[in-house]
Amino acid sequence: MILPVVAYGHPVLRKMCEDITAEYPDLAKLIADMWETMYNSNGVGLAAPQINKPIRMFVVDTEQIVENFDEEDKKDYPNEKPIKRVFINAHKVEESGNEWAYNEGCLSIPKVREDVNRLERVKLRFVDEQFNEHEEEFDGITARVILHEYDHIDGKLFIDYLKPIKKRLIKKKLSDISAGKVKTDYRMLFAK
Repeated sequence: MILPVVAYGHPVLRKMCEDITAEYPDLAKLIADMWETMYNSNGVGLAAPQINKPIRMFVVDTEQIVENFDEEDKKDYPNEKPIKRVFINAHKVEESGNEWAYNEGCLSIPKVREDVNRLERVKLRFVDEQFNEHEEEFDGITARVILHEYDHIDGKLFIDYLKPIKKRLIKKKLSDISAGKVKTDYRMLFAK
């Protein structure tokens, strides 16, 4: 089932999310709904708070990014290892590498894109949908998408990384999104 994406301004987007157990109600259906919602919204990642669930879970599919690489992208990211994964109860072990800028957007903040600096590698401890434990390192664009989604489960948004002048420049857009004055190709849930 395609769920509405929570819009900027909704309090769930600022919550520190909680770990869950394997007994979480209808977990398999929730994961399936998250994939369907993400693809319907043309996203490459979706975190549970974006569908109004304050739990530490997100899905990521960077395979679709790499499939659409042009020749320049292939040169810029020759070692990119795309993934399609579910991350439950993710906790950061470490971030490393050089900081690099990349233009990010967010389904919860439609029509706003800005360059964000992030480190190039992240190591996470998490469980998959069968609750098997993992500790893995990711890098490149995949790490960036993971870090973006990870921020959601920690109550952070990509705009939190922007310099004050950039935040002032997008303030009106953010106010419009909070007020429900934005058109998207997918359903959204606005703060009341």
